[in-house]
Parts: sequence; C-alpha cells; structure tokens
Amino acid sequence: MDRASVEENLRLEPPLPGKFSWSGRRMAYTLEKPAPYGTQFEVRLQDARDRFSNPDDERTAIDPFVGNFQTRDRAFVYLGVEGEQEGRLVLYNLTQQQEQVLTPEDLVVMDFEPYPEGDRVLFSATDRTAQQQGSLDQRIYAVTTGIQVRSPDSLGGQQNENLTPVEPQQAGVVQQLLDSQDYQNLKFDLSPDGQTVIVQRVSRENPGADFGLWILQPDAAPRPLETEPGGDFLIAPDSSSVAIAQGQGMAILPLEDQADPLDFLPQFGMVLSFSRDGTAAAMVRFNVEPQNPTRSLFLVTNQGTEQELFRTDGSILAAEFDPTKRVLYCLMTELLPTEAYLEQPYLIAVDLETQERTDLLLLPIQRDIQMSLSPDGLGILFDQVVAETEEGEEPGILRNQEGKAIASSKLWFLPVVLTAEGSPAPVEAQSLPLAGLRPHWLP
Repeated sequence: MDRASVEENLRLEPPLPGKFSWSGRRMAYTLEKPAPYGTQFEVRLQDARDRFSNPDDERTAIDPFVGNFQTRDRAFVYLGVEGEQEGRLVLYNLTQQQEQVLTPEDLVVMDFEPYPEGDRVLFSATDRTAQQQGSLDQRIYAVTTGIQVRSPDSLGGQQNENLTPVEPQQAGVVQQLLDSQDYQNLKFDLSPDGQTVIVQRVSRENPGADFGLWILQPDAAPRPLETEPGGDFLIAPDSSSVAIAQGQGMAILPLEDQADPLDFLPQFGMVLSFSRDGTAAAMVRFNVEPQNPTRSLFLVTNQGTEQELFRTDGSILAAEFDPTKRVLYCLMTELLPTEAYLEQPYLIAVDLETQERTDLLLLPIQRDIQMSLSPDGLGILFDQVVAETEEGEEPGILRNQEGKAIASSKLWFLPVVLTAEGSPAPVEAQSLPLAGLRPHWLP
C-alpha cells in the first residue's frame, strides 16, 4: 500500500489520538493514551491505494472499509454497608447501570483487589458469625465477576476469527485459596500479572518468631518466602519482585528464598504505587523533625533520580499514576490549626513535568477515605462515611480505623477534566446512588 494514502485517510470516530508505525506491510496505530471505557468506536478507511496505482485515477482506490469496536464497560467493585449487602462485595456496571452481589452472605469481606483481567476479585473474609463475636479469622478467596475477557494478552497473539468464543464464567463463584488453621492472614497483594499472591502471615503457635510473607501461585502449595521480616509491602510491576519496608528503609527483593536485595532505599518508609511500566514509583519519606515532623512524597525512578513532589504535616494516604505517567493523583491530609488533632483531607493532582500541585477536591474530615483512578484515567472513585453507629445502637460488622462501627457510607465519582495544557482541573464531584466503601475500578 501507499503508506501516505493510508495514514491520511484512516478515521476513528470518536477521535483517538495516536501514532502510525510500519513493519513491512503491517501497519500499527498506537494510541497516545487509553481509549475511554464504555464507548463504541467506528474505524473507517477509504481512498487509500496501492503504491503502484495512479493517484489521479479514483477507480484505483480501495473499496471503503468500515469496522466497529467497543471498549470495556465502566465497572467497579465495592464493599456494601447496608442491608443484605453489608460486608459483601458488590459489582457495579456504570455503563449499564447494573449491580450484582458477588460474595455469599455468610462471609464478611475485609479487603479485596481485582485480578488484572477483571474476571475475578481476590479478597480476604471472615465467617459472619465469627465476625459478630469479635473474631478476625480471615481466609483468602477469589470470586468470579462474570466479565468476558477479550484483552490482547488473553488472545495469545491469535486473530479473533480463529478463536472459538468462550462463554463468560458465571459471576459469584467463590474459591478458597488459603486457610487460616495454623496461621493468621493479614495484609495481601496481587501481582500485576495475576499469577502471584503474597500474604503476610503470623503463626498461631509461635507468633513472636514465625511471621512473614508467604507466596501463593497456581498449581503449587503455599510456601513462606525465606527473608527478613518487614512491614508494608507492594509487588513490583515485573511481578517477580516486591518492595517491602525493612529496618530503616525500603528493600526491593526478588521473590526467591534468601536472595540478596535488588536495591535498598534507606530514606523511604513506604511505597504507595508504581507506574504501569515500572520505571517510576511514588514513595513516602518520614521527616524526623522534633518540633515539626512531616512527610514527603517523592517520585523515584529506575534511573536513580529522587524528586520531592510535596511535603505535608498531615498524612499521605494514597497515590496513583495516570496512564500517561504525566500526572500523579494523591489522597493526602494537612493538619488543621486547632487544639484537637484534626487532619483535612484533599484530593490533589501533581503534574510530574512541572511539579505543579492542583487541589482537585476538599474532602470531609475523616481518615477512612479511599480513592481509585479508572484504567482510562478519566474518573476517580472515592468513599465517604456518612454515619457511624452511636452508643446504644446495635453495632455493625464494618468498622473504621478507629474501631467505630460504620452504619452507612456513600460513593462519589469525580470526572477528570484536563485543561488545554493537559493538566487536571477542579470540577464538582458527583454522588452515586450507592451505599458502600472502598470502591475499586475493574481493569
């Protein structure tokens, strides 16, 4: 084909900015950023011609081609807080305005994380009867979402027409991955490739000496990771190493027994997130100043650069890179000048090219707010506890960080609107008609 005639006449509606590249006779159009979820697109090519044809002869142009495709529905999971949904995982399809409870009523979900294909959700849960009696004996499970997986990775490089259609698995199929008979299960994390789960466990018989990280992988028995114990951890984007707080810093360890650290960053105490390509991380440094202790958020790259983005006398609760790796969205607090210790939470955006901070949203004063940035970078979900159980009322099964029972919570959606310069701008958040906690977008 005449490459110029193809590039000049290829149309996408709605438009999707991208770049052309050629390898022999094969052309690729690579998007500059993810296509918006929940959208139908038309691909049209006409007036293209082969390289030997007469450009002035309209009869030599190709027959017009028109194709259609659609991106995944906007969907997320959250923890229900009221009625029959209390303590259960709920899937909400924002595109189709449909919701479905995924977990059975006899389990109370404590934490969860979607698998990279969105077809399952990893979660920890306790028996509802035991939870009501004050026992936190949580086990690790996976539950299906019923979502059809059609991503390029799942196709194995084959063409769609050569594949036999696969029926989506029924939603709500629960599988136990790890029991709690001999060990208590604490924090867990799922690798970006969905093949490894790391769980922090403590022995019931010898809790003072037998505690640390365990590895769960398909078709293999759970095994402890033989390494020095540590604190907070996060699996790296390569899915073969983990960042863990050890001693006075962050260690990057391979997922191998007794392996030497790949790196050690003594000045940082917590890693909040990695960029998708693994070239950058958002890390927290605790500034020990007797009169005014603060926390700093740093951008740390695999090239060895460390750049302070901001510091606060409050807390840095969460940070997520947008798909283009230009903006870092953060959930942070600042200490209020009052006699009582109160922290004012903000949702902010930091432009990683200019280091300019934009305050997107002033949030209610509370510690339990969580945020989730959509895979296409066009929306942020967050929660707001709107009622806590008062004295004398029947206590609920869900509790905040202070141990108070949560009676109700609502979910909010904040659209991401970019200025002409490409930076996020403050807009009004939208209340969703859902009572829930800890919303998390599906990939």
